[in-house]
Amino acid sequence: MAATKRMAAVAVALTTCIMVFHASSTMRAVGMKSTVSTRALNTRCVAPRAEALPSRRAFGHGMIAATGLSLMGRQARAVAPEPICGDSCTSGIDDIPLQTTISGLKYRDIKVGSGDPPPKAFNVVVHYTLMVQTPNGPKEFFSSIDGGRPLDIRIGTGMVIPGLDEGLATMRTGGIRRLYIPGKLSFPKGVKAKPGSPSVPPFSDIIADVQLIYIPGNMYTFTRPG
Repeated sequence: MAATKRMAAVAVALTTCIMVFHASSTMRAVGMKSTVSTRALNTRCVAPRAEALPSRRAFGHGMIAATGLSLMGRQARAVAPEPICGDSCTSGIDDIPLQTTISGLKYRDIKVGSGDPPPKAFNVVVHYTLMVQTPNGPKEFFSSIDGGRPLDIRIGTGMVIPGLDEGLATMRTGGIRRLYIPGKLSFPKGVKAKPGSPSVPPFSDIIADVQLIYIPGNMYTFTRPG
């Protein structure tokens, strides 16, 4: 009987360890913060003594929790974030009228949105993806979509590069726009390469897909004075 309990304990410990390790790995792979530490994994991988076995109810709760973590990790990996401008959007982008500003910034409004543009110094909540031209075409080097959370930016205060700041300033809530940012309005010091992302030389022309989600405190129609 003792030997049987010992074998059962080893099996439970190994199964739980594998499930928790899998859940932790998949959560990290999609950018989710895992609360399972290496030390915790080591603890779970040590089979308990037979006399320290949990009750059937406690065992059942533990297995349910471990299974839930594993399923959550698999679902997170399976659901890829939707790009701001996907394949169907990109294929028809050239049919959208190209606008050019005095500064040299160019843009295409994929979706105009509604309401008024944000006043200067107002905060906007946005998603944006930045790309740089390479011999193989535009290559993404940053996207807030990958982080899973939109960004909060104050318009006209230099929080972002000039081209992005200018492009956002005339957008409307719900709008989606592709910006063609000339080098003089992009990164004067360039951007260092990261794993899976190219470097951006100083003053490089870049492309930005931008989505203005909403303007905090200005979710309804804003009427400019005068």
